[in-house]
Amino acid sequence: MPFLFENLEVYKKAIDIADELSTLSESFPKGNYYLSDQLNRAVLSIATNIAEGNGKYTKADRVNFFCIARGSAFVLKMA
Repeated sequence: MPFLFENLEVYKKAIDIADELSTLSESFPKGNYYLSDQLNRAVLSIATNIAEGNGKYTKADRVNFFCIARGSAFVLKMA
């Protein structure tokens, strides 16, 4: 039985983007390791914070984790 967050479209898209970025960052020129690492950590943070927020009991806790996920999405947008 899957966890509830695994059925969320936003979670599925976050995982898809993480897979795409991981593949794309392999082709970055040498010397851009830190950029690649930061982008990969940010994209994984989106999915993990959605999952963790979905497991919280109070609405305030859930919203906090969803806001963190949103912030990580903005890191990718700024890059």
